[in-house]
Amino acid sequence: MGKTRTPYPAEFRAQMVELVKAGRTPQELAREFEPTAQTITNWVAQAERDAGVRHDGLTTAERQELTRLRRENRQLKMERDI
Repeated sequence: MGKTRTPYPAEFRAQMVELVKAGRTPQELAREFEPTAQTITNWVAQAERDAGVRHDGLTTAERQELTRLRRENRQLKMERDI
């Protein structure tokens, strides 16, 4: 099973995204900081989705809404079954 850790703070993720936008590579940053290059690449892609640059997935807001709606749906199903 993979190693799990506490999520990186939003400020740290934003800082990594800005460094990539400024010209640093995810591989460089991975050597200097703890996250893997793939993790940093994922953060950059998500930031681009949130900014409307990419359209190949859900934005953070859409993800949060989907999670909330699924939770609400699960709760309503439980209440209905009682």
